Amino acid sequence: MTGGAPPHDPALARRLREVEREIFSRRPEHTIEPSLDRISALATLLGDPQRACPVIHLTGTNGKTSAARMVEALLRARGLRTGLFTSPHLSNVAERIRVDGEPLAPEAFLATYDDVAPYVALVDGRQPLRLSFFEVLTAMAFAAFADAPVDVAVIEVGLGGTWDATNIADGAVAVVTPVAIDHTRYLGSTIEQIAGEKAGIIKPDAVAVLGRQSVAAAEVLLRRAAEVGATVAREGLEFGVTARELAVGGQVLALRGLGGTVYHDLLLPLFGEHQAANAACALAAVEAFGGAADGNLSEELVREAFAGMSSPGRLEVVRRSPVVIVDSAHNPAGMAASLAGLTEAFSFHSLIAILAISEDKDVDGILGELEPVADELVVTQNSSDRSMDPGKLAELAVPVFGQDRVRVAARLDDAIEIAVGRADEADAAGPGSAGVLVTGSVVTAGNARTLLAGGHREPGDGAEPA
Repeated sequence: MTGGAPPHDPALARRLREVEREIFSRRPEHTIEPSLDRISALATLLGDPQRACPVIHLTGTNGKTSAARMVEALLRARGLRTGLFTSPHLSNVAERIRVDGEPLAPEAFLATYDDVAPYVALVDGRQPLRLSFFEVLTAMAFAAFADAPVDVAVIEVGLGGTWDATNIADGAVAVVTPVAIDHTRYLGSTIEQIAGEKAGIIKPDAVAVLGRQSVAAAEVLLRRAAEVGATVAREGLEFGVTARELAVGGQVLALRGLGGTVYHDLLLPLFGEHQAANAACALAAVEAFGGAADGNLSEELVREAFAGMSSPGRLEVVRRSPVVIVDSAHNPAGMAASLAGLTEAFSFHSLIAILAISEDKDVDGILGELEPVADELVVTQNSSDRSMDPGKLAELAVPVFGQDRVRVAARLDDAIEIAVGRADEADAAGPGSAGVLVTGSVVTAGNARTLLAGGHREPGDGAEPA
């Protein structure tokens, strides 16, 4: 049984709900208090499990979850036992902690929590602030990986880098996907400030794998690498995408690795140029981790790993006739990349977009990206208490789209019904001519997957950071 399936034992299900309620009652992950004192104290009591194996650490504004999954898939294809910690989750919290590609089973999730809970209580009693939701989960992930044990842990930051709970680990490889404006309340309002926070995961003597960056972000990241003596590998210089073409269900790539080797005919069943860039970063990270000439990273191995890739909630088709796509984009840069991928891969005559988004996001910027691509917009809300009220969202959308292109739905299921109905009407022009995009946050994507694809949501899983 995996973490994605509900337990059949009623007692186990009750215990799981109790633990989830306790974890979710803590300070949410989007409300950070910049300090590593709490998580460091907890890790010390646990025996510093973050040092039990090498770590590949990933940050960035967009793409880091997909890149982390690709890194893990490549490492597993090499025969290594892997741990993967990502955030946020789409359906249930156990998705975040994976061993050998599988989320923790309910029994393992509870056992890990029971192992760390006494030490969590000790730290809570000694620190000015209780441990947060994310800090507890980070400790659980490191503890689970040490207990497994795994050969390597792939760790995605929750928010930022320097003060993120995951930064108690010293990554042998630090991956920074493109940096853009997001989470300005905590990370700063400029690219330089945000890049400075993310640069904190680059540690002495590590290899810094940098996705394609703006000049402002690159200067900050390169300065940090120089200060700590890290080796730098840059997309477009030391590695990158050399060829890309559309294919059924995705794209075919040629990627140049760190040693100059070009890996040809790599089928990646994901949409968008940004996913090709994520694949290049992932390949470089794994080469850097094991050594580009270690003999284990054959073209066939890379081909096999990428062919089996999936990235739920990222331009994911969850229904056909009409086609319904869910995507987690929650900032303007992410939305621009997703829409570019969508328009490249799908030739819709008409696109109906559904938007549910958190109040603290750049809603105007996201609406500006959506307007040229979406023919109609249905505004609604998701299950998070941070979701913007549909009426307020409509007030922002109407000046951008015009009154006749905006509809309002109180609930996401109602919005989907409206959008699917409109797509069915538009499909009169020919089957497949209309599509539906559900977007605005990870919560929105997760909720839509639950409604449309039968994705399971564990009790209590409502809070999300994006």
